[in-house]
Amino acid sequence: MGKKIKKEIEPPPKDVFDPLTIESKKAATVVLMLNSPEEEILAKACEAIYKYALKGEENKATLLELGAVEPLTKLLSHEDKIVRRNATMILGILSSNSDVKKLLRELVIMNSVIAQLAPEEEVVIHEFASLCLANMSAEYTSKVQIFEHGGLEPLIRLLNSPDPDVKKNSIECIYNLVQDFQCRATFQELNAIPSILELLKSEYPVIQLLALKTLGVITNDKELRTMLRDHQGVDHLIKILETKELNDLHIEALSVVANCLEDTDTIVLIQQTGGLKKLLVFAENSPIPDIQKNAAKAITKAAYNPENRKFFHEQEVEKCLVALLSSESDGTKIAASQAISAMCESSGSKDFFNYQGIPQLIQLLKSDNEEVREAAALALANLTTCNPANANAAAEADGIVPLINVLSGKRDGAIANAATVLTNMAMQEPLRVSIQSHDVMRALISPLRSANTVVQSKAALAVAAIACDLEARTELRNSGGLEPLVELLRSKNDEVRRHASWAVMVCAGDELMATELSRLGALDILGEINLSVSRKNKFSEAAYNKLLNNHLSLKYSQTGYLSSSNIISDGFYDYGRINPGIKLLPLKELCLQEPNDQRAILLVNSKPSEVSPPPSTEDKSSDIGYGRSISSLSSLRRASKEKTSAGFGSPWEDKSEPSSGRTTAVSKSATKEKGLRKSRGKKEEEKVKEEEEVTTVLKWAGEASPDKEWSPPSDPDFCGYVYEVTKSILPITNIKEQIEALAKYVAEKMGGKVPKEKLYDFSWELHISELKFQLKSNVVPIGMIKKGIFYHRALLFKALADKIGIGCSLVRGEYGRAWNEVKLMNESRKGMIGGFPPPEVYIVDLMFQPGGLIKLKSREADLYRFL
Repeated sequence: MGKKIKKEIEPPPKDVFDPLTIESKKAATVVLMLNSPEEEILAKACEAIYKYALKGEENKATLLELGAVEPLTKLLSHEDKIVRRNATMILGILSSNSDVKKLLRELVIMNSVIAQLAPEEEVVIHEFASLCLANMSAEYTSKVQIFEHGGLEPLIRLLNSPDPDVKKNSIECIYNLVQDFQCRATFQELNAIPSILELLKSEYPVIQLLALKTLGVITNDKELRTMLRDHQGVDHLIKILETKELNDLHIEALSVVANCLEDTDTIVLIQQTGGLKKLLVFAENSPIPDIQKNAAKAITKAAYNPENRKFFHEQEVEKCLVALLSSESDGTKIAASQAISAMCESSGSKDFFNYQGIPQLIQLLKSDNEEVREAAALALANLTTCNPANANAAAEADGIVPLINVLSGKRDGAIANAATVLTNMAMQEPLRVSIQSHDVMRALISPLRSANTVVQSKAALAVAAIACDLEARTELRNSGGLEPLVELLRSKNDEVRRHASWAVMVCAGDELMATELSRLGALDILGEINLSVSRKNKFSEAAYNKLLNNHLSLKYSQTGYLSSSNIISDGFYDYGRINPGIKLLPLKELCLQEPNDQRAILLVNSKPSEVSPPPSTEDKSSDIGYGRSISSLSSLRRASKEKTSAGFGSPWEDKSEPSSGRTTAVSKSATKEKGLRKSRGKKEEEKVKEEEEVTTVLKWAGEASPDKEWSPPSDPDFCGYVYEVTKSILPITNIKEQIEALAKYVAEKMGGKVPKEKLYDFSWELHISELKFQLKSNVVPIGMIKKGIFYHRALLFKALADKIGIGCSLVRGEYGRAWNEVKLMNESRKGMIGGFPPPEVYIVDLMFQPGGLIKLKSREADLYRFL
């Protein structure tokens, strides 16, 4: 046997690294190994890192700090299956960390993760890739990335995976994705409903719950509700509700059913299968508040259908809802209140709640929960709308104070609904009086200042309903409520502007309020609104006219028309025509202006001066004007002296008055007339007396207190006119004779009859200029004018007619023309069969044939009205 020869081992090539076995106890070292080109090292490093990451959140944060995430994302596309699987598992675990998720979004790895959902990949890869997507999909940006990279389709496919973890992760990710409407739109094309319905049969409650939650979201879309119904999804839901063992799913199942009840076909289907009765049973008998809440929500959705309301009413659902109002759960109270609101569309249900339900809702207004108060206020708003009986029931349940208290709450919906209830109640006068007694106007000021347009609108409407009485309007003004109300007129919201206009129209019911509203700018704002075709409305026009009716000076200047119901009061002044949008200066400012070449401003004022002037027949102190004295130093009327001697004669008796108008005081004509019947000695005595009176007048004006409140210039002549027509014309019983007599009286005081051919020779301009110079003001009291034409006479006729109750209108024409229109019955047609004929309109002639009545639209009327 030969000797064995030992075979020599060949040394490794020089360019090959000798194998090295390393045992590492530091995560940092293993993380460095993730950059190794060797598959075996990568697989072992990933396995070690996976075990390390499972131990807790701190380890995940450590791996993030060590920079493990970025190399792991690169390994997702590694050629080796084991390396790829291990890297996917690690990222699935790490993605639950918020900082890791943030970094993953920045690294844009969605494409690589979604690729792991391919059918050929292992179930384990599916599990952890879907887990990574589920964790990432909680963030909106990641949701968008998943959807844009086509992740929804493979996730839906994985719902049929045999592995429950894959199903759970996939449905969770889908639930997050379908919160976005774009995903829901794609959902229909991918036919995902059958796969989700299969998950309802899973033995794992978490999967069933996620499936129901997903259905609860997607059934907000009508098309997906239709798909659910077509795939017998409603049957699956009803079976779950009928299974007591699945009571932990009943809350979500009821939520899905509530969504489905928005479709009529689904309602019919559920009604046929007894689903509606099941809802009532859950609402009445379930001990779980959330189940009662969702059942009530489902009833609310179903009650929007008239047939369902009828069915619920027959099943006496109202009793069930009233019982739920007493639940300890605020959520149930809210849902029950909302269901009552929906049932209010049925008149039968409204009548039922009149006897029970309203007191409980009033109690809910006192809840500490703002949402409960809002829901209760909504129910009461619907119950009391167009239902006086329910409004009374709310008041009888002591609801006024809680409703007013809600106005100071924080939730806009509660405030708006409470204001609506108060508006509905205020439609009845006894309730309105009761509401006013609780300082409601002060409580409405905060809602009027709200930034929410619905609250603004409802608050303004409440003001319109409640401010019908003077006391309420006074309270609103004293509480500072007019300022925010006027501001709402500027709103860009049509409803707010409309309701604010309505409220202003109601508040302008008395002169004081109208004046204050005008001062705050309501008239100007409404004028601007009515100039806009898109912004104006019937209420803005009505409010503007209502304010104008309490500011007749502005109305006549803007519109050139005063109706018979527009009664001229003291302080009225005719400024002349102004264009819309131009502001009319107040009388005080106009009085303080220096005379200029503009037309005279005519003043009507029958109030006697507060400082009694001495009895005088004429005033020679023509150098003193209104703007620099307390009251007018115009001449006193002739009638004041005649009253003590011979009494008042007939107002249309022929009197010899000068036509030149060049006297220094307008009453000098009266002195001259009387002086013709006196001796020379008497005249000299009277002259001395007049000089003494002038001295006294100057003293009276000079001693007036400069701190005294300004008042319009007095007009003793006009006061005399009022006295004369009241004594002589008012007793005339025939209205036509009254008009004729007043017309002759006015013409006589304004220079008498003026023939048409001599109209242009009637020198009234010089007379007016002398008055302006004498008074040192553009404002001339109407009684001082002794030579007037159309517009002077028409204004005097209207002012005197209003004083003695003769109905007439005042119309401004062009080129100084103005006229009065009166309505008279046609005597010749009084006895005609068929009732009284309409009155005919006549123009009163004050110029050519004073006292004449010219039928409107006749040729003579046109000659009088037009140049």
